[in-house]
Amino acid sequence: MISIVIPCKNEAENIPPLLDEIAEHLAGRDIEVIVVNDGSTDDTATVLAAEAARLPFPLRHIRHQASVGQSLSLRSGVLAARGEITATIDGDGQNNPKYIGELVDALIAAGPGVGIACGQRVKRKDTKIKQLASRFANRLRGAILNDKTRDSGCGLKALHTDIFRRLPFFNGTHRFLPALVIQEGYDVVAIDVLDRPRRFGTSNYGILDRGLRGALDLFGVWWLKRGRRAMPIVEEIQYD
Repeated sequence: MISIVIPCKNEAENIPPLLDEIAEHLAGRDIEVIVVNDGSTDDTATVLAAEAARLPFPLRHIRHQASVGQSLSLRSGVLAARGEITATIDGDGQNNPKYIGELVDALIAAGPGVGIACGQRVKRKDTKIKQLASRFANRLRGAILNDKTRDSGCGLKALHTDIFRRLPFFNGTHRFLPALVIQEGYDVVAIDVLDRPRRFGTSNYGILDRGLRGALDLFGVWWLKRGRRAMPIVEEIQYD
């Protein structure tokens, strides 16, 4: 089973078309969809109840009483996941669900030594200032962490669920998943994905969320990486 985790805040208009696309592009696969409602104040709960009655796959609604951010929303989703692989996708519709299957297939094909398949956005549809901020952050992060992707902020990812659950979770985890997976002793694969504009509304996780806080998180992940020894090869000795 693939567990598809969608963190969202006030995306009631974007959720139905996104779920329709998931049904279309993942038809024939064993999936569940977990929408993590991060303290939404719009009609998200009502929309999800209606969607659950008509969709061809299980739709689960995880609700936060108050907004805690994208990273902790992913944590709630992966802890609830029943699938062996967890795929993530943003709830604003800018990520195309057609790439979920490609990411899952790339992760499986890469073998047990790879822990994460990452989407890398091309032809970005964000505002120019957001693109410049993201480009600078990605170059800085890549130079310091060497995390084998040029776009760690893309919401499209696929991970082995057991590995995902072992990662440290903090307020900026979602920006550093490749680096954190590498710390656990696994490799990274990446595929290019076309970006697209959001259908409705405006971003609920803005540039300030990526600024000073992101710089502090980068230092923290660097510190974790610096202090981590090489991961041991573990085997259990069997006795007759």
